[in-house]
Amino acid sequence: MSHSESTPDRPDVLRYTAFATDPAGGNPAGVVLDASGLDDAAMLAIAAELGYSETAFLTPGPAVPDDGARSFTVRYFSPQAEVPFCGHATVATSVALAERDGPGDLVFATRVGAVPVRVTESDGVLRATLTSVEPHIEEVAAADVDEALAALGWRADELDPGLPPRIAFAGARHLVLAAATRARLADLDYDFDRLKTLMLRLDLTTVQLVWRESATVFHARDPFPVGGVVEDPATGAAAAAFGAYARALGLVPAAAELTLHQGVDMGRPGVLTVTLRDGDARVRVTGAAVRIPE
Repeated sequence: MSHSESTPDRPDVLRYTAFATDPAGGNPAGVVLDASGLDDAAMLAIAAELGYSETAFLTPGPAVPDDGARSFTVRYFSPQAEVPFCGHATVATSVALAERDGPGDLVFATRVGAVPVRVTESDGVLRATLTSVEPHIEEVAAADVDEALAALGWRADELDPGLPPRIAFAGARHLVLAAATRARLADLDYDFDRLKTLMLRLDLTTVQLVWRESATVFHARDPFPVGGVVEDPATGAAAAAFGAYARALGLVPAAAELTLHQGVDMGRPGVLTVTLRDGDARVRVTGAAVRIPE
């Protein structure tokens, strides 16, 4: 839909891909910069019609301290349901706003709390850095790990013992499971309904499957059956949760910069940069975003 076709009950829906500089890479998201005329049903219908894993809907935000940040309220819908927070749609929306209004600081009021974002431009590329809400990590029952492995068709001895299963949260809940080999991660053919049932019971947004390439480089894949999507190509909320997980388990220093490669096995490669700061529990996730030509 072009801008000229926008109507109060059918606003302009922009299409961006996040965590990539090529429209064919990263994770596509819908962006509605003015959703003030939409109710929940209309937002869900737009997200379902677009078919991307998430679409972000903006309305004017609450007042923020006079620090120059622009404030918006944002809600995120998958094709099947509203989700509390979505990293890639946040990055996409931030870059869309920067293209309209210029780079700078933003604050998004989300269902999980305030999420500050800074958009910068370098060599013609806009990149957004979101700062997560306070993260936390929790143990996961052995029976639930067994059920996840059964749904994935993975054996327990195919996990990396150095990266134990945990549920990690930095705006949304993700089950972190680490493959011992890149080949195991590459071979993903899971039972959609079985994994979805487990995820609904545990209130998970995605399952964050990872493989550690080096001290600070990881590869990730994120099954997303609860959103009606087999696999999410680049998952900012999961990247933030994984950063908190890696720090909590002492896998990385308190201050570190991690690189996550995601979407490679789907043919939509993306790069997510995760920054941890000593003395700040929050996690920062940075990525580029570009408009998808219509």
